[in-house]
Amino acid sequence: MIILSVLFFITAILYSSVGFGGGSTYLALLLIWDIPYYIFPVIALLCNIIVVTSNSFNYIRAGNHNFKLLMPFLLGSVPLAFIGGTLIVEKKIFEILLFLVLAISGLLLLKNNKSYGEKNIKIKKLSQLISIFIGSILGLVSGIVGIGGGIFLSPILFLLKADKPKIIATTASLFILINSISGILGQLTKKVILNEIINYWALFLAVLIGGFIGNYLNLKIFSNRILAIITSLLVVFVAIRMGYRIFI
Repeated sequence: MIILSVLFFITAILYSSVGFGGGSTYLALLLIWDIPYYIFPVIALLCNIIVVTSNSFNYIRAGNHNFKLLMPFLLGSVPLAFIGGTLIVEKKIFEILLFLVLAISGLLLLKNNKSYGEKNIKIKKLSQLISIFIGSILGLVSGIVGIGGGIFLSPILFLLKADKPKIIATTASLFILINSISGILGQLTKKVILNEIINYWALFLAVLIGGFIGNYLNLKIFSNRILAIITSLLVVFVAIRMGYRIFI
């Protein structure tokens, strides 16, 4: 558990430094460590909530928010995240879904790392129907797998030039936070034993400390682009490790 806690700690530092929770990588680590499958999503979603709560608060306090951009995505994602959380998925299918989530999100993050350093962006207004549709898809996937979905939403918003980088980071953080809460409520309908979750308190403590450090790195030391590159490389590495476990 000590090694796993250290890996959770490092993951929280890297993901929180670019406004994410780290749910997909927590899930992969839990799978590699052979933690009981049925509690994966709850642990990952709780870690998400712990990590992004302080990030979201700091972003909002700094005035880097656009609730009009966020709300249509949440309108689609929140109910679907709950529904996804209630679904029971076979372990093999779950592993394949998680591998795809890691591979796609890592490549998207790596491809769009330059966007984190952009300052002069010509912002385009998004259709609310398109935003609701995107939110619905991300919410369903997030609820099933046990992630917040921000690691997908952020590259999409950059691609669509929906707003400035800091606004997008806030939007992704709040999206992760609210979706994780919705997803965990769905997961708890599947008779997850809370006493078993408490046994993993060391992981929650590790991501709490790591999240604060990652937020400090973001604000004080490294540029968002450098942190995004490091995080994307971590995600791709974990995806390769997952793929090797599943297919070879």
